[in-house]
Amino acid sequence: MKIILVKDVNKLGEAGEVVKVSSGYARNYLIPKNLALIATKNNLLRIEKIKKDAEVEKLDVENKFKAIAEKIKTTELIFTRKADENGHLFGSVSEIDIVTALAEKEIEIHKTDVAMEKHLKEIGDFEVKIIFPNEITEILKVKIEKE
Repeated sequence: MKIILVKDVNKLGEAGEVVKVSSGYARNYLIPKNLALIATKNNLLRIEKIKKDAEVEKLDVENKFKAIAEKIKTTELIFTRKADENGHLFGSVSEIDIVTALAEKEIEIHKTDVAMEKHLKEIGDFEVKIIFPNEITEILKVKIEKE
């Protein structure tokens, strides 16, 4: 089935592209989530408008993420955790802990935006990468202190 993408779809294409997908994928996922339209004659005439609308939406989202990245640049999170005499934590600081602490400072991000190889399990200063869509990246300073 040929469809027109209304929004960018990861590993499928960008808004305004005409792509061929299985009819089940189109009917059950793409069309109900307003990610695509069936490629009819009338819809094919609207491709330029779809591309322009998608571009405006991309710019809005990009500006939103840039504003959040600027806030993160000046933010330092401090966590107080129980630890042993060697500085190893009883527990860890995870993505969810970082998202929750940022939310308390009125910075809303999703846990998938936090790029951590592993949870933080020691006392000290760390840098955590925050990666937003459109390749916007910022470093968040995290400090873990002993309780």
